[in-house]
Amino acid sequence: MKIPFLDLARRVESLHDEALPAIERVLRSGRLLGGPETEAFEAEFATYCARRYAVAVSSGTAALSLTLRALGVGPGDEVIVPALTAVPTAAAVCAVGAVPVPVDVDRETAGLDPAAAEGAVTDRTRAVIVVHLYGRPMGLPSIGLPVIEDAAHAHGALASGARTVAAAYSFYPTKNLGGIGDGGAVVTDDPELAQRVRLLRTHGLDHDYLHTEISGNARLSEIEAAWLRIALTRLDGWNERRREIAHAFREAAPDLRWQSPDPRHVYHLCVGRVSKRDEFRKGMPFESAVHYPCAIHRQPAYEQFARRSCPEADAWATECVSIPCYPEMTTGEIEKVRASLASCD
Repeated sequence: MKIPFLDLARRVESLHDEALPAIERVLRSGRLLGGPETEAFEAEFATYCARRYAVAVSSGTAALSLTLRALGVGPGDEVIVPALTAVPTAAAVCAVGAVPVPVDVDRETAGLDPAAAEGAVTDRTRAVIVVHLYGRPMGLPSIGLPVIEDAAHAHGALASGARTVAAAYSFYPTKNLGGIGDGGAVVTDDPELAQRVRLLRTHGLDHDYLHTEISGNARLSEIEAAWLRIALTRLDGWNERRREIAHAFREAAPDLRWQSPDPRHVYHLCVGRVSKRDEFRKGMPFESAVHYPCAIHRQPAYEQFARRSCPEADAWATECVSIPCYPEMTTGEIEKVRASLASCD
């Protein structure tokens, strides 16, 4: 059998004994939403991110869309996004009625190209979303607009201190800090933005069933928060293990055209580029994946937003391949992947 690309059962097993009492604690408390576990996780995650506030929400997409709404972005506005990203980055823009504007990415990092972003600014542009793709921290454009960081891949990758108005995280189970359901968070140093996101995540409820905003439900469960509190204590160790694994693979196959390195890269995904991707994937003794095979401006639902060519994003989408890289991989599995990469280099 091929080495699995990811095995979440291993992570669950590693936290099982510690998680059961925490889940039991939540169940016995009778507080299943909006209780002490969520409040404690928000405080702990804010401290971890070196930000003043963290607001837990239901998903990474919700974290992005609520941040946009809190900034006043809405119908008729435009938000610049990198063309190479997961669809939720653009979907969050559409969710507030705004228009995502895909721009090309850097050839080496696969992150948003600042020059392309600057060239896409119009009088309707209200914000820019920078995606820290695959867990690599990206540079930020300086174009006089609010910058939101899509940090769904980048738990632990960002330097301490505020660089932007906010960063949006996902706790989807596959993430470096993954939950046992869905979840997300907005981290910021802006008290007004944090308070507005808190309001918007609960139907615009102020108090005593008085709703001051039209909004939906984007709450995080107490059980999810309890799990994430435990996982957060392991995150730095997990990230270091990912770096060690990725380094071994990159060292074994230096010509695989890996994503440009960075000392803070947390390798949510370990990605290289191969010209004959299908042949490569079939011939390896391990499972692999493609993140992402279709750039945003090529997606059937989003091609309507394409305004200019994005050749670098198209090139990455055609050639990128994700190699197994997760902390629970065994030494034997790592060696087998490493040897296979070295033999095909």
